[in-house]
Amino acid sequence: MCDIAPFRALRPLQERAAAVAAPPYDVMNTEEARRMAAGNPFSFLHVTRSEIDLPANIHPYSTLVYEKAAENIHTLIHQGTLLRDPNPCYYIYRLTMDGRPQTGLVCLSSVRDYEQGVIKKHEFTRPEKEQDRIRHISTTGAQTGNVFLAYPAHLALNTLIEKIVQTERSVYDFTAADDIRHEVWVVADKEIVARITQCFREDIPSTYIADGHHRAASAAKVKESFGSEAPTGSDWFLTSLFPSDQLQIMDYNRLVRDLHGHTPESLLQALEAAFTIQQSPAPVKPSQPHQFGMYLDSQWYVLNAQPGIVPNDPVGILDVSVLSRHILERWLGIHDQRTDKRIDFVGGIRGLMELQARVDSGEMAIAFSLHPVSIQQLFAIADTGDVMPPKSTWFEPKLRDGLLTHLIRE
Repeated sequence: MCDIAPFRALRPLQERAAAVAAPPYDVMNTEEARRMAAGNPFSFLHVTRSEIDLPANIHPYSTLVYEKAAENIHTLIHQGTLLRDPNPCYYIYRLTMDGRPQTGLVCLSSVRDYEQGVIKKHEFTRPEKEQDRIRHISTTGAQTGNVFLAYPAHLALNTLIEKIVQTERSVYDFTAADDIRHEVWVVADKEIVARITQCFREDIPSTYIADGHHRAASAAKVKESFGSEAPTGSDWFLTSLFPSDQLQIMDYNRLVRDLHGHTPESLLQALEAAFTIQQSPAPVKPSQPHQFGMYLDSQWYVLNAQPGIVPNDPVGILDVSVLSRHILERWLGIHDQRTDKRIDFVGGIRGLMELQARVDSGEMAIAFSLHPVSIQQLFAIADTGDVMPPKSTWFEPKLRDGLLTHLIRE
């Protein structure tokens, strides 16, 4: 069963919450982060993307970057922008996008649960991204980014959380620039905290990483790196747990820099062995599994997988697997999407025109839009111990960094 715990969150003054809150560090590049934080000294991007406060030619993994992150979080604490709750609490976090709310519990989850598979994974991680978060946590002494976990919907727990939302006053309530509403409630009542803890320990057999595989892996390795001198706080890591029936997975699309020696004409001819292909006058958002959009040479196409090429196993049936096997590997020479620099990934929230613009600019040669994975597919794959191809799921809306931070040292 799942071992969770309340914690003393480091969090912003109520009047500065909107200014502090920042998108996750890994959904933007450095220049985008600079623009987002411009003129806002309270933005948590000064902690999570601290290279924005250093010369433009600084390497993002430079030691100076991590030292600057530590300096910046300490500045926010010393100036009184960030305060730490006096007692361990749970926190309820509601996000509302396009009128659709989803409500989760922010808490600490056990590193031991992660190591023993109670917290289930569905993706491999990239070593350089793990190392980045390890150095960030070790240098700042803080877990600044949430690991987004899903759990099978539980009626009694959902009812309890909804009652708190309906009867208690939130400590934060603001709408961000992307029109996502963020609300946070503090759960300090010891009896309610105990009920929530007991519910997870007795009724929830597993949780599933929806977003944050690198943050989870890094938290476990940080604890290991301390050895016998590990601070108590490193036994846990910062998580937000959402019931599966409230989650929305969006498409996670692909761009490739070149055609691996093909011309547009020869590639189209090659793909006819596995797909039916039709031109489309508009950008293609696949309407069903095993249908793909492709943008090539200023033209959108609809690709439908031929009968018989899709295997009936939990991983092989995924559209990301079909795309990988029958296009990326076979014709474009991309065999490891975790390390190949010729491929890039674009979350569906950015829209199909982002794909088109990057191909039209000449930066990329071809783009693919995909039908999203379902939450049931994610659970099934994680339950069997299998992994999805990299960047298979994109969850929206995104939690904001800076609202609730876990300090691993008391």
